[in-house]
Amino acid sequence: MRETSMFLWGTATASYQIEGAAGEDGRGTSIWDTFAHEPGRVRDGDTGDVACDHYHRWPEDVALMAGLGVNSYRFSIAWPRVQPAGKGPVNRAGLDFYDRLTDTLHERGIVPVATLFHWDLPQPLEDEGGWLNRDTAHRFAEYAAAVADRLADRIPLWITLNEPFVHMVYGYALGIHAPGRTMVLDALPAAHHQLLGHGLAVGELRARGAEKVMITNNCTPVWPASADPADLAAADAYDTLHNRLFNDPVLLGAYPDLSAYGVGVDCVRDGDMELIGARLDGLGINYYNPTRIAAPSGDGLPFEDAGITGYPTTAFGWPVVPDGLRELLVGLKERYGDTLPPVYVTENGCSQPDEPGADGTVDDQARIAFLDGHIEAVERARAEGVDVRGYYVWSLLDNFEWAEGYSQRFGLVHVDFTTGKRTPKESYHWLRRRISGN
Repeated sequence: MRETSMFLWGTATASYQIEGAAGEDGRGTSIWDTFAHEPGRVRDGDTGDVACDHYHRWPEDVALMAGLGVNSYRFSIAWPRVQPAGKGPVNRAGLDFYDRLTDTLHERGIVPVATLFHWDLPQPLEDEGGWLNRDTAHRFAEYAAAVADRLADRIPLWITLNEPFVHMVYGYALGIHAPGRTMVLDALPAAHHQLLGHGLAVGELRARGAEKVMITNNCTPVWPASADPADLAAADAYDTLHNRLFNDPVLLGAYPDLSAYGVGVDCVRDGDMELIGARLDGLGINYYNPTRIAAPSGDGLPFEDAGITGYPTTAFGWPVVPDGLRELLVGLKERYGDTLPPVYVTENGCSQPDEPGADGTVDDQARIAFLDGHIEAVERARAEGVDVRGYYVWSLLDNFEWAEGYSQRFGLVHVDFTTGKRTPKESYHWLRRRISGN
């Protein structure tokens, strides 16, 4: 087992976004396989059938990480590659893939960090209700146990769930992501059952010798549009939904007050919160931008996105606010105090319209400026007393960006999606120098 007390400089990816090989070696169908093949769901009809072909080209990708100089790699394990039906027999060939990847990472001096769920739920479980079905939490725990039986001796840091807020809202409330349901506030059971699955998986991982276990939440600083009490109340309501709904249960053992929405989490059973609030060894934070919130102009949700102006934007149109990361990290420490475990920035990056120039290079100066500002923000947060122990750039490779298909490029490495050719961008070379200076 590699030592994880050092600061972890890494890159992050997700299985459906890079692996491809959708029908190979016994892999089952995920909700994203289904969703992406439904007309109109994904821009330009793109799918992750091939993606970056990482399943076949992973040695090349590990070599790119080694050349970058990172000492850690955060990847996700595809549940349908391990358990094609989401339960029952384990697909040995699927685990063999992650076994080879893990060993090779160690050989190159790179700490493997595994995420168990990055949104690619096996379709058979979705057919039974998905995360709206409490049973899925128990199936997730069984899957976690099967993976840990094989890999816990060599993976020192485990992440149970990636961004359960985004999966609930985009997948179950608004239908933007798989599985494409549009349930609005009726999607709340998908929050509780994901968190229950997390709690159950923590126990399974620890029982199998996992050194460190955490969850990764997508968080945003929430800015009220004005000092008007209505805007302040709207901002508080949004903060409760986006940030506190998934942080409070794991750090405080209780859900926040959702009365602003006129609902509660009604599917909690005795003992659930104790499981969900089990001790964590870290909290993963994914940060991209702040959110500015105003009072709603009509009926419906108790907030309205007021937009942020006056800052540069990414190709996605997201405002680039590096100090928002410092604000977020310091705010977490102020809110949770001694209950806040060490923090890892498990995703931070930006999409840019990157294409090779006439000389074959990709000069992505906007990404360099983005990373420089956000790394400095982490340093400022550490200086203010936040125990930040890792920073992971999203992403190593240009990849399948969910409902946006291949139209958004987040990678340090450019990928030609026709040939699979990898070309390190200028940001890759800049980050290598930045890491070596630390």
